[in-house]
Amino acid sequence: QVQLVESGGGLVQAGGSLRLSCAASGRSVSAYGMGWFRQAPGKEREFVAAIRRGGANTYYADSVKGRFTISRDNAKNTVYLQMNSLKPEDTAVYYCAADPSDIYYYTRLYEVDYWGRGTQVTVSS
Repeated sequence: QVQLVESGGGLVQAGGSLRLSCAASGRSVSAYGMGWFRQAPGKEREFVAAIRRGGANTYYADSVKGRFTISRDNAKNTVYLQMNSLKPEDTAVYYCAADPSDIYYYTRLYEVDYWGRGTQVTVSS
C-alpha cells in the first residue's frame, strides 16, 4: 500500500505559479504510475497529468499542456506538479493518484488504486 499527502495549494492571481507536492509513504513512487487529477465545483474529477512507472514519460491534458509539468523525485519519494501561467479555470481541488499500472488520460477513476485527500488551488482573475 501507499499513502499520499498533497501540499502546496493556495490562492494565486491569474498568470502566477504554484508547485504542488505529493509525498508518498509505504512504498516507492518509482513502483507506481503517478498522476494528478482535479475537480472543480459542480464538475467531475478530471485527468491533469501523469508520469510513468520507473521512467520519465509524461502525459498531460490538452488544457494544461505547455503550462504544467509533472516530475518525480525518487530520493524524496515525492511527485510534483509545477503549474505556471495559471488561469481562473484551473481553480479546483487537486488530487494525487498512484496505481501499480500506468495512468493515462483515459484511465477511469475507479481504476486508480490510491488517492490523496486533495489540496485546494484557487486562481483569482
